[in-house]
Amino acid sequence: MNDAAKYVLKKALQRYWRLTRGMTLGAQGVLIDPQGRIVLIRHTYVQGWRFPGGGVEHGETIVEALRRELREETGAEITAEPELFGIYSSAPVFPNDHVALYLVRNWQRDRVPAPNHEIAEHGLFAPDDLPADVSDGTARRIAEIFVGAPQSTHW
Repeated sequence: MNDAAKYVLKKALQRYWRLTRGMTLGAQGVLIDPQGRIVLIRHTYVQGWRFPGGGVEHGETIVEALRRELREETGAEITAEPELFGIYSSAPVFPNDHVALYLVRNWQRDRVPAPNHEIAEHGLFAPDDLPADVSDGTARRIAEIFVGAPQSTHW
């Protein structure tokens, strides 16, 4: 099976699992560099810039999933324990789905992965100078983290 077919199958199974499982859990990371900038990614299959991350797979801890997703999507390696910022319900988008958001201040990367079937591009942005098409949930989390906006329980 080629990579494109594997990708389509994975996405179809993810949609099926979201409808049939009691709850799904994802991990996203706010990679913050020493200048206070954050790494955002733009996927090929949804609109808007977002934090890197993804689903927790069977047998993984949430931090293991976070480390794996950050490595796969951005090339970043976490060098110290990430800080849990919040757990959010994303039920309006996916019923029974929750996202754990971590602040990652200690990380390094030797390479930025090339665009692929999942990730269209990467960017490093100051929280007060974001691209126009940041996703709504990402923009709200940035306001919570960097501006002190009240923290919600919904993505």
